Amino acid sequence: MPKARASIGPDLPALPERRARGHAVRERLARSAHAVWSPPPGRRDPVAMVLEAEHGRLQAMLPQRHARMRADMFGFLRGSAIVMAADLGSQPHTGLMVQACGDCHLLNFGAYAAPDGQPVFDVNDFDETLPAPFEWDLKRLVASIAAASLVRGGHGKIARTLARRAAHAYRRHMHDLALVPPLDAWRSRIALDGAIEDIADRAVRRHERQRLTEAVEASGADYRKLIAGDGLRLREDRPGMVRLPAHEQTAHAAFTAYLDSLSEERQALLRRYRLQDVVFKAVGVGALGTFCALGLFVSGDGDPLLLQLKQAQPSVLAPYAGASAYAHQGQRVVVGQRLMQAASDVFLGWTPTPGGGPQFYVRHLRDAKLAAIGAALEEESLRFYAKLCGQTLARAHARSADPAVIAGYMGESDAMDDALAEFAFAYAEQVRADHAAFAARKDLT
Repeated sequence: MPKARASIGPDLPALPERRARGHAVRERLARSAHAVWSPPPGRRDPVAMVLEAEHGRLQAMLPQRHARMRADMFGFLRGSAIVMAADLGSQPHTGLMVQACGDCHLLNFGAYAAPDGQPVFDVNDFDETLPAPFEWDLKRLVASIAAASLVRGGHGKIARTLARRAAHAYRRHMHDLALVPPLDAWRSRIALDGAIEDIADRAVRRHERQRLTEAVEASGADYRKLIAGDGLRLREDRPGMVRLPAHEQTAHAAFTAYLDSLSEERQALLRRYRLQDVVFKAVGVGALGTFCALGLFVSGDGDPLLLQLKQAQPSVLAPYAGASAYAHQGQRVVVGQRLMQAASDVFLGWTPTPGGGPQFYVRHLRDAKLAAIGAALEEESLRFYAKLCGQTLARAHARSADPAVIAGYMGESDAMDDALAEFAFAYAEQVRADHAAFAARKDLT
């Protein structure tokens, strides 16, 4: 008798049953439970955890990191993903797993050009990505929104309202994605021009529309600002761009090894360039101090290509969500980014490192003018930006998990939105206390 042919996936129930599976999770973890935050017994010293996470980082970069974290509570939150991961890991969770960002604060979303050249808005930092319960990302997002609001002088009601707005947008978009075919949900993306048209404030909408037009017209121009006049050297611009001769050989070797992780057609493209120069770049607060270099690649006709090499370390979620399936941490980051982003970078790859050396991944350097649009939206209209980030996170999570199950858990009522708003404010107050302890340390320069 011929052997039955296996199907690609398991038997999948219809939408109502999948929603019911999510709804059933409430029996062991009510939605109202997400409102609660109190430090767990034996909570570790957050400052000690932050300093522990800095072991092995480039010492020359750490004063910048500490200064940014000392500036305000939001800066501290950005640099203390390890602390919030431990706090979330100490709480009951749904067990509804997604490919999580792992450091899902509001400035780890942004604008960039998709491979087809169209400007999109998406999650844009994956250093901590790992499969984890969906609400861990959502809680870090809403807490970051509350913290940003409080730093700007907003009172508790405003902070809760903004956090609730992000949670509501996540929940509603997850319901919407549950109703469309999986392929349509997979293909969906947030077009930046469409997002800008949804801004309620007419003046902000007009300003950002003009900014987008200018960014698209000037595409690639920012590359030229980073490159010296001869086209063969990157400019040093302290403190953000520096030369570290002791580490240049490591960077060159990593860029060379990275080629092997690319598919053949992308190897063919990259071989039309040669690596010409390397400088080291100060990145976001969370990763500042890790090994990060820019490589200037030049074609035979002098056309530039800038690639960013970043060190990949184990995710801060690993002690609580489990170790990555990938031994190489750069591969972990690349796979996570490809799972979450609607339009990933064609140059995304990792660097095989035999012998137990540092592990890296590589990506195309994002256009600074487009990236600035996301930051400006956050500054000018946090109310709009909170909604946009919530919607975007739902789309990213729905690529690796069944949106119907998550939608079934969150439900049609506002119960989950309200609970997350309460959590956001309570945790922001925890961040305020942790930041005060960090700022009081006179030995951190």
